[in-house]
Amino acid sequence: MALVATGCATNAPSPSVMTDQQVADTLAANLDVNYKVITNHGANEGLECRQLAAEWASCDVINLTLTNNGPAVTNTDWKIYFHSIRMILDVQNDQFKVTHITGDLHTLEPTEKFKGFAAGEKVVIPYIGEYWTLFENDFMPRAYVIAGDSTPKTLQSLDHEDPSAYLDPIDGDNWKRTPTDNNILATAQSRFEKNSDVDLIASETLAGTIVPTPLSTTLTGETVSLAQGIKIDNKALSAAMLDSVVSRMATLGINTNGQYPVKVILDPSRFSKDTKVSGAYQLDVRDGSTLIVGYDAQGAFYGLQSLMSLASTGAEKTIPTLKVVDAPRFDYRGVMVDVGRNFHSKEAILRTLDQMAAYKMNKFHFHLTDDEGWRIEIPGLPELTDIGSQRCHDLSETTCLLPQLGSGPDNNNFGSGYYSTQDYLDILKYAKARGIEVIPEIDMPAHSRAAVVAMEARYKRLAEAGDLAAANEYRLMDPQDTSNVTTVQFYDKRSFINPCMDSSLNFVDKVITEVAAMHRAAGMPLNTWHFGGDEAKNIKLGAGFQDANAADKVEWKGDLDLSKQDKPFAQSPMCQKAIAKGVVSDYGHLPSYFAEKVSKVVAAKGIENFQAWQDGLKYSKDADAFATDNVRVNFWDTLYWGGGASAYDWAAKGYDMVISNPDYVYMDMPYEVDPEERGYYWATRATDTRKMFGFAPENLPQNAETSVDRDGNGFTSKGEASPRKGFYGLSAQLWSETVRTDDQYEYMVFPRVLAAAERAWHKADWERDYQPGLEYSQDTNHVNKVALHNDWSRFANLLGQRELAKLDAAGIQYRVPVPGAKIENGVLHMNVSMPGLPLQYSTNGGKTWSTYNADAKPTVSGKVSVRAVSANGERYSRVISL
Repeated sequence: MALVATGCATNAPSPSVMTDQQVADTLAANLDVNYKVITNHGANEGLECRQLAAEWASCDVINLTLTNNGPAVTNTDWKIYFHSIRMILDVQNDQFKVTHITGDLHTLEPTEKFKGFAAGEKVVIPYIGEYWTLFENDFMPRAYVIAGDSTPKTLQSLDHEDPSAYLDPIDGDNWKRTPTDNNILATAQSRFEKNSDVDLIASETLAGTIVPTPLSTTLTGETVSLAQGIKIDNKALSAAMLDSVVSRMATLGINTNGQYPVKVILDPSRFSKDTKVSGAYQLDVRDGSTLIVGYDAQGAFYGLQSLMSLASTGAEKTIPTLKVVDAPRFDYRGVMVDVGRNFHSKEAILRTLDQMAAYKMNKFHFHLTDDEGWRIEIPGLPELTDIGSQRCHDLSETTCLLPQLGSGPDNNNFGSGYYSTQDYLDILKYAKARGIEVIPEIDMPAHSRAAVVAMEARYKRLAEAGDLAAANEYRLMDPQDTSNVTTVQFYDKRSFINPCMDSSLNFVDKVITEVAAMHRAAGMPLNTWHFGGDEAKNIKLGAGFQDANAADKVEWKGDLDLSKQDKPFAQSPMCQKAIAKGVVSDYGHLPSYFAEKVSKVVAAKGIENFQAWQDGLKYSKDADAFATDNVRVNFWDTLYWGGGASAYDWAAKGYDMVISNPDYVYMDMPYEVDPEERGYYWATRATDTRKMFGFAPENLPQNAETSVDRDGNGFTSKGEASPRKGFYGLSAQLWSETVRTDDQYEYMVFPRVLAAAERAWHKADWERDYQPGLEYSQDTNHVNKVALHNDWSRFANLLGQRELAKLDAAGIQYRVPVPGAKIENGVLHMNVSMPGLPLQYSTNGGKTWSTYNADAKPTVSGKVSVRAVSANGERYSRVISL
């Protein structure tokens, strides 16, 4: 394909006298930036993606257009620092060059051929990027400009959270990963067809339904009104747990100073053998009183949550009399939140803990560190938060980390931030009062750049003071390591804690000691340490590349001089000595070796559980290689790339399996195949609430019959191994690369996390037991899909008619689903994935809106806009037109 570059005017204005700061200020105020995806299918259209060293020989073309809306600028001593999550392989305008700095940070600067920006001039800079750009949020905001020694200034045209401000819509077939992509683009029509099998269920039919679904519910034929309030006779809960219940009831409008008696007791003797587990309860709602019996305090707490689940948020507080016997499916019912990539406020975390408790989730996996940020104060190591928690423009990285992920040059946004010791204590106490274990994750040896940079700053400070012993005590990087490494998110060797240095273990010991002390102070002993362990590799040595010097090449791999690539630590003299001593057989085994060493530190501190992402332990023999009583792994292989089989291999090695598959329970993936949705999409193009609800976490091959792969195609799955023990839990993950604000965070998590809660607590009748050797695909018919459909219809109605209103009451900024719509013979038909939510339409471009009535469908003409409304009527879905 031809690439046309629009050059600058040949009659550039005479240089005006501007200071460096004036140049930066002028460009920042007046330079309009626009991106347009020209093609996502570069290799199919003749681009030399392979020769440009694109992984899997896949590349795209983007037109970057700069429009100067201000006076002429002829200065050539400037750089625009911008964020690109794709490696930029080639620039098709010789007046500019792009340089990769670190991570997603790049610079655009003029070459010697630059002729200046004339007033009103538009310049197009086509560039070729690796892979593809399928969702608008791939383009990060807050590029900034520096001229000479000026203060950095954010480009005003990019200082937006809405990418449509600086991006042309992704149109044509560019929403497809490849030309043969079989996904269905989310449109008004396709949404309507998808939603059409879910009808509104009468509210009385839903009465007596609890979320998540109990083991058994028996309706006893009467009703009880809670409108006049209840009176709790508590014989089971601590004061803090009772206070959290009262707080939740107040949120839902239930008066706890009323007269209707609710007695809460403990009596383990009332429970059968299969329900003698933590969290089990019995609920007996009668005309004159309610009795809640907990197997333990946690069970009693959940019994009260179930009583609240029956009630609506409105004035109507009538609930049916019933008897419930209930116990959890999994011991581990988790939510992971990444605050390393972007920080999320303590208040947002507390709101999440409230909802976890309401829906009986009990493990909060707190991903506190990553390459882009260290988020917890550690007494004695101030650099971790003084430097490692802050992002700003400092090329030396001695005062902060360089900007990433759209944070721009300043630290006044969610790119920066940390939890003080008191903040963390507050979170721990809040979680404890709701029966939630907080599991801190300090990711290592990879994804550790924030820690490494901070400890290098500490080293420099103490070394300059002449205290080399102290300087080296917690150093994490071998200063002589010359390894050429590129991590998954384009960092270099400073992304890794060196596993061969005693000071690395000193650091681990120090951090665990301080975090454990916080847990003790909060009255929540540290029972689980999460090591992280994921992605300790050089992506340039992956299967998507081939040696550029090889005689025989394939067209679908990128050409790269592999002789110049290293495994992590391969050029570290300290690790070379360890290999020479036979500590491990090769450099690839070092991360698992380090995990085993850290597990000894964990065990020595009396911490029972060691947890990691499974790939971090892949070279350890089995769970017995670790020093702790239990070893848990978050299993995160995608099912269509073999995860439906490999999970059982891991379980057969004795690990406590926490199912965390990215193609089903990663909440950073988009809700829909729609470029306007937020999220990364390497694992799946879409995971909505319905897909998460239909996930079968214990029989992973089953999902091949009920869902498709990343490209919308069917796949086959079967496992052969017999697990040594059943899976231990289910966890839903929220990674935060594209999630920069608390509102964005809650949009991504809610409401689909409620579906994860349902699957973690309740095994549905349509979930089949795992059978080694039994294969599933789109062509098999092992799953009772009618039962699955009916179960989803029930759950979808519960969300639309009851549960979303509770999220509103709690102040949760959940995603209001985009409705489906079609026009037939001039008549508008609308529906929504969660029946009960109000729908609206406009025939005048959104100036006024009318409520849609399915029983009296309106006649319309011309362009029609549609939207769904939140349960409380105060927020709206994204508007679409047809």
